[in-house]
This record gives sequence, C-alpha cells and structure tokens, in this order.
Amino acid sequence: MLAPVAASSTSPHSLATASGLLLGTLALSMAAGALIGWLAGGAGIGLLIGAVLGIPLAVFVVYRVYSKVESAPADSGSAERQ
Repeated sequence: MLAPVAASSTSPHSLATASGLLLGTLALSMAAGALIGWLAGGAGIGLLIGAVLGIPLAVFVVYRVYSKVESAPADSGSAERQ
C-alpha cells in the first residue's frame, strides 16, 4: 500500500513555528498600518497597506529564521579541537 513517510528534516522548527511567525508578523504589520492610518485620518487604508506590506515582510522573517537554522554549524566545538 503506502510506504511509511520518513522525517524530512531534523530542524527544531515545525510548521506551527512558521505559521506563527507568518501570522504574528502579518498581524503586527496590519496593526502598525492601522495605527499610522488612524493618525493620518484613514484607519481602513492604513490596515490595507499594512496587510499588503506585511505579506512579503512575513515571508522574509520566516526565511531569515529558517536560513539561520540551516546555516548553523552542526558541531560548534569542532573548530576549537583542531
């Protein structure tokens, strides 16, 4: 039937971590946009601009977090032993 699925990564991060980073960054960007828009007289437009700018920002945040994990050396003490 179906073959067992092996773990694809040993990363300490999960899909829940990535989703949380995406949603948290997007929500923070939307809140900041709404606040700036409210101060400028149009909270709805500020919320929309915050959402539009927050999507690529959220993707960038997840990329940065996961790229740091991938580029981290597996054994940091090996350089000291040589």
